[in-house]
Amino acid sequence: MTSNREIHLASRPQGWPTEDTFRLVETEVPTPGPGQIVVRNQYMSVDPYMRGRMNDVKSYVPPFALDAPLDGAAIGEVVASEAADVAVGTTVLHGLGWREYALLDAAAARPVDPSIAPVSAYLSVLGMTGLTAYAGLLEVAAMKPGETVFVSAAAGAVGSLVGQIARLKGAGRVIGSAGSPAKVERLRALGFDAAFDYHDGVRESLREAAPDGVDVYFDNVGGDHLEAAISAMNLHGRAAICGMIGQYNATEPPAAPRNLALVIGKRLTLRGFLVNDHNDVRAAFVRDVSGWLRDGTLSYDETIVDGIENAPAAFLGLLRGDNLGKMLVRV
Repeated sequence: MTSNREIHLASRPQGWPTEDTFRLVETEVPTPGPGQIVVRNQYMSVDPYMRGRMNDVKSYVPPFALDAPLDGAAIGEVVASEAADVAVGTTVLHGLGWREYALLDAAAARPVDPSIAPVSAYLSVLGMTGLTAYAGLLEVAAMKPGETVFVSAAAGAVGSLVGQIARLKGAGRVIGSAGSPAKVERLRALGFDAAFDYHDGVRESLREAAPDGVDVYFDNVGGDHLEAAISAMNLHGRAAICGMIGQYNATEPPAAPRNLALVIGKRLTLRGFLVNDHNDVRAAFVRDVSGWLRDGTLSYDETIVDGIENAPAAFLGLLRGDNLGKMLVRV
């Protein structure tokens, strides 16, 4: 193959991105230099944080460049190598998605064993997604056995794992919100004690699902969900703030939460976090999650869209909540 297709950022969106935000560009397959490899991507991840990188603002990660390929987690097979320690045929995890072929330094790729699990799992339950759920719940929110845990966007890639890990680690009650009746049923099948469709009213539904209050809130949404959680949280409750997808496309400041003063009297802890700050728990994460996968006590969902040309549609679908579990593109 000599042809390589990439998705470039064509413009910076104001509010919701559209298909015109992206451009499909054809280039040549790159040739590796000393110490480099070329990877034929098999799967790539689309993630909510990517919306923030489309804005030209200072953040914890640089913005995407205009008229250049986007990037993000991907996994694939090495098809050319000028690195002595990475052979052709090796399956590697790396950060140059949104393209069919990726050229990178071998040191920036992590070899994985495709015989242990489907390769897509390294982008979901065994990858950054799984570690985010594990570290956020157990390290950031410091969940204790017997506590009540509330998870927003609980049918998504991170949220669905948070709820299951909470149950496996001894939570007294696990509650999730989702965006459709079908997703609510899926949460119940995954072992959530209660689940509700947020369209039915977050505050009222949470009050009914957690009559004795909430000890831990895992926030993927922000806005009205965070406001409802603050109202429902018990003394010394903790919230792990992972994401606020409900606000990523907003053009006006959010109306909620309007009850932040409750943080004082309830002595609440609201703590934002980035998964890269918690690599110290990776060994425990791999041990626990691989064991749960082997014995069938942990499940994970994937929504797979085929074709690099459909990566923008997959990303837009993610923002709309079309996915169940992890949204992936099979390149």
